[in-house]
Amino acid sequence: MQKPMLLGGAARVVPVSDVDTDMIFHNRFIHITDRKEMGKYIFGNLKGWECFPTIVREGDILIVGHNFGCGSSRQQAVDGFLALGVAAVIGESFGAIYRRNAINAGWPLLESPGILQSGVKDGDIISLDLETGEVRSAGGEILARAKPMTGVQSEIYQAGGLLALI
Repeated sequence: MQKPMLLGGAARVVPVSDVDTDMIFHNRFIHITDRKEMGKYIFGNLKGWECFPTIVREGDILIVGHNFGCGSSRQQAVDGFLALGVAAVIGESFGAIYRRNAINAGWPLLESPGILQSGVKDGDIISLDLETGEVRSAGGEILARAKPMTGVQSEIYQAGGLLALI
């Protein structure tokens, strides 16, 4: 079954730079191996965003600042968002290991250096075209452009992750 290349949902804007994987998913929960249980701990160590798991809804699109996911190669920092049903993440930039973990998990991750200056506010309904990288308002106005998914990234996404592709 073909996964959608056009996503729509509420924007969840976390305009913080240098959010490391320990802020996303604290190491005190590293023993949790069931992906379904990981979501409730997302941003539990990011001051001001601890309530994120209670406000995010399935299909929402996460918008983040520079160097999101820097730090260790903690897969739970990706899997927790998948557990919450976050459809995709658009960021100013990403930590290299985090980027690779997200792509390998089949989670759409797009880079848009000006996304935080686009005027998108938390809760705004937006759409994201994974093929073109266009981020649009509910009215259809282009708010930002992200680097679209590469062919390999799209193939991994459609397969449901790198392991499923193999």
